[in-house]
Amino acid sequence: MNFTFWFGTIVFLGTYIVIASEKINKTAAAMFGASIMLLFILPGPAHHAPEKLDSEVGQHIEAVSAPQIPVSPEITGHQDLYSKLDTYSRYVNFDVIFTLAGMMILVNILSGTGLFQYVAIKSAKIAKGSPIRTLILLVISTSVLSAFLDNVTTILLVAPVTLLVAAELGVPVMPFLMAETMASNIGGTATLIGDPPNLIIGSEANLSFMDFIVNMSPTVIIVMVIYCAALSLYYSKRMKVTVEQRARVMEINEKAAITDPVNMKRGGIVMTLTIVGFLLHGMLGIQPSVVAMAGAALGLVVCKVNLDHMLEKVEWNTLFFFLGLFVIVRGAEEVGLMLEFGKVLNFMTGWNPLLIIMTIMWLSGIAAMLMNNVSYTAAMVSIVSAFIAATPVFAGNPEMTRLLWWALALSVCLGGNGALTGAAANMVTVGIASKAGVNISYGSFMRYGIPVAAGSMVIASLDIAFRYFFIIGK
Repeated sequence: MNFTFWFGTIVFLGTYIVIASEKINKTAAAMFGASIMLLFILPGPAHHAPEKLDSEVGQHIEAVSAPQIPVSPEITGHQDLYSKLDTYSRYVNFDVIFTLAGMMILVNILSGTGLFQYVAIKSAKIAKGSPIRTLILLVISTSVLSAFLDNVTTILLVAPVTLLVAAELGVPVMPFLMAETMASNIGGTATLIGDPPNLIIGSEANLSFMDFIVNMSPTVIIVMVIYCAALSLYYSKRMKVTVEQRARVMEINEKAAITDPVNMKRGGIVMTLTIVGFLLHGMLGIQPSVVAMAGAALGLVVCKVNLDHMLEKVEWNTLFFFLGLFVIVRGAEEVGLMLEFGKVLNFMTGWNPLLIIMTIMWLSGIAAMLMNNVSYTAAMVSIVSAFIAATPVFAGNPEMTRLLWWALALSVCLGGNGALTGAAANMVTVGIASKAGVNISYGSFMRYGIPVAAGSMVIASLDIAFRYFFIIGK
């Protein structure tokens, strides 16, 4: 552990502390930390004269191409290509970045048509103005939307309509907003693109969209059914409305929310084709980012929207936050910090595999709740990968390895519900509520979120345990 190790450690931990404290904008903190890593820790083409770099690459290829270790021309070509990559291309997972960007563009196209507002108002009218049924339908709608949109976008689309519906019903809006926030995080757990931590895990573990659907959605459905039952039981006697209030909701014209029916149909078709592409990308060997960007490009061409306006609405703040995190984590790997973190898990050596998985799962759920699930996942995937490679019970068993990845995905997504800082959607909800004159404090959020996070984690743990015994029983 030399000076470089300690310097990299300070940059890594310091950046994460600043992000968690929210004293400085999280994206600014992440980009600043990444810049320090690139300037002083991570090697890149700009650190060498071209002649020296070419010489080093040539020596490396010559070494690995020795007679006793045959190397195919394809591998040699990849090494040569890597040597020519710019610095950011070496250290940023652009599959995640472009998948998010493509879906943001598609969602922006559809949101401009009024489709999502229509869905929210229609849900309230289907419930015939009953506050409990309205709450449940809005929660289910939010959960389904979050499986295919990012959680922040879902909340931004659904929350304004929720404020309108709650005002017409004359009921407190806070239970609605909190329930929808929990539902967005739970529903987003079901798919590769539903929650950013899933994209990071899927990219690291080479898991496809279909893998997530098959392995995560059954658990999410069970959690949602129990969650909706709990909401109904808890609020059934706490929400009462008059006949006049119900009538006002029924008078809202949901069709008036549709501002661009032509682009709604065209965008809907493009979104459907994109989802089909996600379902097939693993079979076809196409990365999710290619599917997302192809869908976005097709949407921009077919819907003939204002390109500048669509690009302005892309959440660049989120994309650059991810970019910075990737570089910071790679810097920590470069100095050996992630290896040291991985050694901490060595205390579980010799434990029963299920106990190892459960320990990592619950520690990750708590950590994701306290330090933000995206930041935690970006760092944790490297640690888990190293731990898997060093632990024979996982390294030699692909099914057990995947079980650990599913446990991690469930824990960071569901654990994000526990605290205000746990997920980006949580903070967006609090901001929307504040503008509407509703104060949601850190403590009040935790009083609502911790039971939901803990309950869903228990259900997820039972599911993981069932799968484990199924694996060892085969």
